[in-house]
Amino acid sequence: MQLLSEQFPNIRAASTEIINLNAILELPKGTEHFLSDVHGEYEPFVHVMRNGSGSIKRRIDEVFGLELDKTEKKELATLIYYPEQKMPQLLAKCNDHDGWYRKTLFQLIRLCRVISSKYTRNKVRKALPNDFSYILQELLHEQESIVNRHDYYNSIITSIISTGRAEAFITALAGIIPRLSIDHLHVIGDVYDRGPGAHIIMDMLLKHHSLDFQWGNHDIVWMGAAAGSLACICNVIRVSLRYSNMETLENGYAISMLPLISLAVDEYGSDPCTLFQPKYSSEDMTENEKQLMARMHKAITIIQLKLEAQLIRRRPMYKMDDRLLLDKINFKKGIVKVNGKEYELLDTHFPTIDPKNPEELSESEKSVMDRLLISFKKSERLQQHVRFLYSKGSMYLTYNGNLLYHGCIPMNADGTLKHFTLDGKDHGPKEFMDRLERLARQGYFAKNDPEKKLHGMDTMWYLWSGSQSPLFGKDKMATFERYFIADKETHTEVKDPYYEFRTEETIARTILKEFGVDPDKGHIVNGHVPVKVKKGESPIKAGGKLLVIDGGFAKAYQTETGIAGYTLIFNSYGLLLASHQPFESTQKAIEEGLDIHSNTNILENNTRRIKVKDTDNGRNLQARIDDLNMLLDAFRSGLIKEK
Repeated sequence: MQLLSEQFPNIRAASTEIINLNAILELPKGTEHFLSDVHGEYEPFVHVMRNGSGSIKRRIDEVFGLELDKTEKKELATLIYYPEQKMPQLLAKCNDHDGWYRKTLFQLIRLCRVISSKYTRNKVRKALPNDFSYILQELLHEQESIVNRHDYYNSIITSIISTGRAEAFITALAGIIPRLSIDHLHVIGDVYDRGPGAHIIMDMLLKHHSLDFQWGNHDIVWMGAAAGSLACICNVIRVSLRYSNMETLENGYAISMLPLISLAVDEYGSDPCTLFQPKYSSEDMTENEKQLMARMHKAITIIQLKLEAQLIRRRPMYKMDDRLLLDKINFKKGIVKVNGKEYELLDTHFPTIDPKNPEELSESEKSVMDRLLISFKKSERLQQHVRFLYSKGSMYLTYNGNLLYHGCIPMNADGTLKHFTLDGKDHGPKEFMDRLERLARQGYFAKNDPEKKLHGMDTMWYLWSGSQSPLFGKDKMATFERYFIADKETHTEVKDPYYEFRTEETIARTILKEFGVDPDKGHIVNGHVPVKVKKGESPIKAGGKLLVIDGGFAKAYQTETGIAGYTLIFNSYGLLLASHQPFESTQKAIEEGLDIHSNTNILENNTRRIKVKDTDNGRNLQARIDDLNMLLDAFRSGLIKEK
């Protein structure tokens, strides 16, 4: 109470704060936006963020109804999404620019008023750009229909236009609308890999006003690479080369591939590297570029297999001896023994492997890894992004009565939750994930203890591909088999039993209980494995208790899913799931007003509107109110003196 009285020194101050907080509790809860598995596809990501998964278009329909026709609504929506690019096009079509400015300002202010009405003035004020904050506050909170204020309001609009600031104000208003439409963003993992713009997405997330992040396996491997894990560095480069996507590595993070290029030319210069051709390649890539990429791909894959073997031997507790395959190769016969069975190798050219010591890096490979390690650790932009992932991210999150995680909850074959014995202590799924998260943080931050740091970095690699990793969820990552063995049976990666049982409501309720979430009210929001819509799979599982929102943002998955991503909206009325069709391009969206076509399904429609008091933040505010009421009692009883 003494500490609280420093902030609220008298009855007047404490009672005023109680009044304010009680009023906030009665406001509608803010809208939560859930995205997952964006995989570097920055153009559709940016568009979905700007259109609020279709929520802005829906709000335009609600506010303007029949006042605007379909074309006018589409133009207004596109203006909000891309104001600086769309405005010149719209101005070019009209002769009366001042009239267009006036009409557009009125429309945007009206729309912004409706969207901002669920927030306190203080919260709205914080969302406004500094340059225009005062005038925008006046515009948003004045009512032009009130006779006494009509001239005042119109004079503001007239002055904005006459001083040449109309375009800047329209841009500012267009930015506020998406900002206030979504109160909080949840990213359920996997921003990285596949697409070309993970770094662009991360830059955008850095600027976002309110978000959390549940790490995916493709995020953790980049985090491990930034921390200095050589095995993670190899995986990051290999996946980038496999999908012919070097944009994020080279241009995004300024990581030089020259050391690897030199090794690839020296050791594999005459090797066609047929098995390592890029899985996807752009039309403007030359044959020479494809060939060089294939040689780099093979070079880094061999290094990865060696480094992973060293790591597995270093950590016998991982129980991954089945992944030790380099020492199972008969180099003279060109065969490899996997699980006791011999297979012919598809490629037998291994110039950097010493058959007597196959897991040891050659001197040239060591030199390459030393130089790549420096590049990853010295990349300021990468380190900034990874520190952000640590500050905003976690293995899982409970938020407003829902449980969020990317991959899976490890389970036994009989559908029970798997427990782990570590250091002689039993760990349930929650304790296991908590421990893995601590180790992942240790791998990045334990700079003064090399052994602890190495243990943490090895854990990040395990989270990327380990058989019991909650982020991976398979018995193995069959990297070697997919590259070097023709028999596709060896390529099979068996999913954790979780993926069989997650359709059952009793299982979902058990998981919710394990993480302290009310199974009657809560939901699980899950990503990682794309929902194959075109094969009839539904994202709504376990009687609506589990929602899978990986619908294939990445183009690489869209042939499997049949759509281009899901997003989930949780507003004060309930839950809405939006399924999106492929996004053609930002240019088409600007020029032709092509939006992402989305179908929205209402999953839950509450009979009573959810208020702030029903949320986690509301419970924190109520605790604050309770403390302040105790302070009032202390003032009034003379226990604490007013100041």
